[in-house]
Amino acid sequence: MFIRAYLRASTDEQDAGRARAALEKFVSSYGKAIASEYLENASGASPDRVELLRLLKDARHGDVLLIESIDRLSRLPVDDWQKLKATIDAKGLRIVALDLPTSHQGMRDTKGDEFTDRMLGAINSMLVEMMAAIARKDYEQRRERQAQGIKKAKAAGKYHGRQIDADLHKRVRELLSAGLGIRATARHADCSTTTVMRIRDFS
Repeated sequence: MFIRAYLRASTDEQDAGRARAALEKFVSSYGKAIASEYLENASGASPDRVELLRLLKDARHGDVLLIESIDRLSRLPVDDWQKLKATIDAKGLRIVALDLPTSHQGMRDTKGDEFTDRMLGAINSMLVEMMAAIARKDYEQRRERQAQGIKKAKAAGKYHGRQIDADLHKRVRELLSAGLGIRATARHADCSTTTVMRIRDFS
């Protein structure tokens, strides 16, 4: 069984690897180890996540897609989520989330017990769908509260927006101009791949 761990944080200021220890402890309780890790700082509401797309490209039928929680995988609108879920299903990946106990069956070999395997798979698929919908709703509610807060701050003359890191922008542009790829640029500039793409597109 090949276990691929996906670790995500929404902003550059957050530690995307924060859940690594919990994921490693979880798989070790099944006598297994994480074989490959995909880590990035990107919004769960974006379908274009470099490391998630790389994971899906690398994946083989029967691999485990290990995450801390469903919202690490998706806060996507329903159409984008259905496309992502269809890709995961087509690849034959098993989604295992620490906060979804029914998914933990994916860590076990159920060959020879097709009925149990299919039944648990159906139950887990339903719960994954429900958790993804909850994650999206939570994202939309937080965005709405943020917008209300910004509107209030603007009305009070206290909102100045997010400041651009000119030095980082310059460094990223120089690295990209030198021919480095997105991942290499992110590594040398000490920022996320998402930030590199945002600066590239901004430039």
